[in-house]
Amino acid sequence: MKVRRALPARYGLFVFAALWMIVILPLTAMAAPYAAMVMDARTGEVLHSRNADTRLHPASLTKMMTLYIAFEAVERGEISLDTKVKISRFAASEPPSKLGLKSGQRIAFRYLIRAAAVKSANDAATAIGEALEGSEAAFARRMTRTAKALGMTRTTFKNAHGLTESGHLSTARDMSIMGRHMLYDYPEYYNLFSRQSTHAGVRNVSNTNRRLLSAYRGADGIKTGYTRAAGFNLVASAERGNERIIATVFGGTSTTARNKRVAELLDMGFKRAPSRARLQKPHMPVYNGQPAPAETVLASSLRPRVRPLTDAPVDPLLIAKTNEAITAALAGASEAPEATPAAVTPAAQAAAAASTAGIIPADTTAALVAAQGTPPVQVDEVEIEEFISLRPALRPTEAGAEPVLQEAAVTEEPEIEIVTRLSTSGGHQWGVNVGRYPSRYSAERALVTTALAEMATLDGALRKVVKRPTGFDANFLGLTRESADLACRRLSARNVSCQTVGPS
Repeated sequence: MKVRRALPARYGLFVFAALWMIVILPLTAMAAPYAAMVMDARTGEVLHSRNADTRLHPASLTKMMTLYIAFEAVERGEISLDTKVKISRFAASEPPSKLGLKSGQRIAFRYLIRAAAVKSANDAATAIGEALEGSEAAFARRMTRTAKALGMTRTTFKNAHGLTESGHLSTARDMSIMGRHMLYDYPEYYNLFSRQSTHAGVRNVSNTNRRLLSAYRGADGIKTGYTRAAGFNLVASAERGNERIIATVFGGTSTTARNKRVAELLDMGFKRAPSRARLQKPHMPVYNGQPAPAETVLASSLRPRVRPLTDAPVDPLLIAKTNEAITAALAGASEAPEATPAAVTPAAQAAAAASTAGIIPADTTAALVAAQGTPPVQVDEVEIEEFISLRPALRPTEAGAEPVLQEAAVTEEPEIEIVTRLSTSGGHQWGVNVGRYPSRYSAERALVTTALAEMATLDGALRKVVKRPTGFDANFLGLTRESADLACRRLSARNVSCQTVGPS
């Protein structure tokens, strides 16, 4: 019996169908959820959103927060761009994308920033976190605290690079907020995200976002991200004229599809955004409940208060005496040489006071001033009322006696309290000193070692090395007195030299 052979085409069709059912269909069913947001960067106004509050895997968009904290640390003096960071075995073992750092290698902090921003290097991101907080876990906690301070209410970080990890989640809205803060809070560093390539210390690296930067007019950042669980993510920003738009996409199916969708969203943003809008920069983050520095506050107005006029009757004898003084002054003025303003007679002063109080007509006072040769002075109404309130009071007289002028008792006004600045410390003015060291490096190393050993009380404290004539002091700052005392007691129990540092 003759057996027919199956045609090769049929075998090919069968294999293709099997692959489709086994591989393609499951991947399609597991495709990452889509989310998007378009924001007017100038005002923070949302122009479009879809699933914007759904918590998803951010992938390497995470590195925006890593870099934000790195910029913050440099500006606060926690670390410098030239600080040499020793790469740990853990950081060196991170999977791609990576710079290729080796365990034990030392590299300037600035190159770690470049590699994380441009190359999206996972090993560089982890090294940044370890340099600032001593461990990835401690740095992730700082990332989450910073996110909450920025208003990213649905974001939790577990690592510095964004590789998929349980609980490491964010949203399209939160990442748009992150991008806006990156743009306006640290504009001096923002140019990193628009570089097509850069030197990262050990080699040149290319920008993972270079396709969109080259293809879309006005695009100048910000950050890409991809993992299998997240899909192809991107937070992009573009500026045209007076308008700046931020567009965020989660769950793209490919780099090409993601970039196309982001370009469409940016176009939508430029069409919907007003051509002119007043720039409203986001507020810098507030930590530990400390408010932003307050403007000068006055307890009360510094303007003079108007005092009520007295209703006491004016004695006729005073009027007669004043008129006689005026007549004598006018007669003497026609014969005497021109007087200087400093030579005004007591009689003229009395006449001016009487005129101000309404005792004599104003035109008589004007004639007296003209005779004295003193130009008229413009006086504010409040000053006039102050002058009236200080005029001499009349003492009761006996019949036929000359009136006696008595100096009015001046009530001393309470001193106006002026508050020039409100405290922003929130009580976190104490610190802990863990020794003086011969070099800055040894002091920084001591701080990192101590922070790792005492994370319970020193997590979140500011590490600062202060140069002294005899060495470098290693300090933890930004603590309350209670937390500083507790940290010192715990360190002393471990035989670590320690002393608390009070407010200066």
